[in-house]
Amino acid sequence: MPRSRPTRIAALVALLLAAATACGDAGELQGAGPTKTAVSPDKLWPKLTPASRPAYEIGEVVREVVKGITVSGGSLRDVDPVTVVRKEMAKSPGDYQGDAAQYRETGRLMSQCGDGAGHGKCPVLRPYYRDLTGDGRPELTLGFRLLPGKTTAVRVYTVEKDRLVQVMSWDDAVSAVELAGRSVIMRSPSEVAGYEYRLQWTWDADQKAMLLTHDEMLRTGPRTMKTPRPSPSHSVSPSRSASPSASRSVSPSASTP
Repeated sequence: MPRSRPTRIAALVALLLAAATACGDAGELQGAGPTKTAVSPDKLWPKLTPASRPAYEIGEVVREVVKGITVSGGSLRDVDPVTVVRKEMAKSPGDYQGDAAQYRETGRLMSQCGDGAGHGKCPVLRPYYRDLTGDGRPELTLGFRLLPGKTTAVRVYTVEKDRLVQVMSWDDAVSAVELAGRSVIMRSPSEVAGYEYRLQWTWDADQKAMLLTHDEMLRTGPRTMKTPRPSPSHSVSPSRSASPSASRSVSPSASTP
């Protein structure tokens, strides 16, 4: 039979008194040692002229209307992901057609998408739907493999006035992709053993696009003294390459509709 509320309260008080007595028996409070002195940041090279423009064009804002696709009723679930990828491929046919094409295998396997994305050998992966803009309607997040190779293209689309609008684009060697809140989080392998890259795009209402808000290198394994070999795909230096030929390529900025 469960105890009544007064009985439970009395038992709780007795337990707290016992705990307090036990703490007193263990001795008085002990200091954790001297507190470290706070050190203010040092501003380096104060006479250096501040830069007024970026040194590298990395396409911070990706926003483009997908022509030829109408989203009737504003529901992205009615949009065929395979058709969306075909529209993107049609803009750069040289990348997907011919023996010398960079992603020729992707172009060839698109013929295997008769059963839809995520089936068989179709390079278009299963689509996901989640509200990333906060308007109460789910956005479309899709991915497709860039073959040959191990690069994955990740895209996010929203709807504006029955128009399909791409608001995020990234190609990388992907180890994991997550949707959290208003963000897309992508994890990629690093040349440095025991580390990985973690990139996060978050919806920005002013730009009406997903902006790259975090780009960091995180530890994933034990420490190692191994010296990594140089690689053209990633670089931890501030001047990291963002050319389309690198695995972490950035789509060029698109005009705002």
